[in-house]
Amino acid sequence: MPKTKFTPKFKFDRVIESLKKDSVSEVARQYGFGANLLSKWRSEFLSGGQIFFETKPGQEVDRLKKQVHNLEQIVGKKEVELNLIKNFTDFYQSQNGR
Repeated sequence: MPKTKFTPKFKFDRVIESLKKDSVSEVARQYGFGANLLSKWRSEFLSGGQIFFETKPGQEVDRLKKQVHNLEQIVGKKEVELNLIKNFTDFYQSQNGR
């Protein structure tokens, strides 16, 4: 049987639902997976929940936008370099009669 891959959103929603209902087995049964798996997700959520308060989602988005901008600049520079090399190669070949 292939292993099912659950999205982070699905996991989060099921953990919150199980906390609200205070029933791991009921929520797990409702969605067709094991209570042990949901218990594991709950433990991970409860032990790592402070991470949400350490970095605000807006800060993470800003950091990622800056990273994308930097990568776009690098790609642009590489495109210019490739065009220069191509033009030089074309010029060199035309000078040598090829």
